[in-house]
Amino acid sequence: MHSHNYGKSHSTRPLNTKAPSWITQDPKEIEGLIIKYAKDDLAASQIGIKLRDQHSIPLVKPIIKKTITKVLEENDLKPELPEDLNNIVMKAVGLQKHLKINKKDNRNVRSLELIEAKVHRLSVYYKKIGRIPQNWKYKALVAQLE
Repeated sequence: MHSHNYGKSHSTRPLNTKAPSWITQDPKEIEGLIIKYAKDDLAASQIGIKLRDQHSIPLVKPIIKKTITKVLEENDLKPELPEDLNNIVMKAVGLQKHLKINKKDNRNVRSLELIEAKVHRLSVYYKKIGRIPQNWKYKALVAQLE
């Protein structure tokens, strides 16, 4: 959004929406793996990467008919903040720490403004769909303490 459209390199999702034939685990085993990794404090995307790389499960949804976040929600392991919002807040906190040390870094002052704009935009969306409380508000000082 605030970039020059660089960084388009990424992996592509499998086109077929059916469960692959080489997967030997049943859906209950995969759900158990998801719960185990969630208890090890891995985020949903990290769980998906671990399942892809170590257990050769390309996508969870065609196999167990649920997403990773839905499985976490059913087992009360869902984080209080959505993963993307939490990542952006942590990025803003890191940039604030950098700016506290490097006061003349004006370019990153602008970067912080753009990141905080993303936080506010995402928070409006998540409030609208009911994922975060309506009274949740991003405050720079509060975010640093967390």
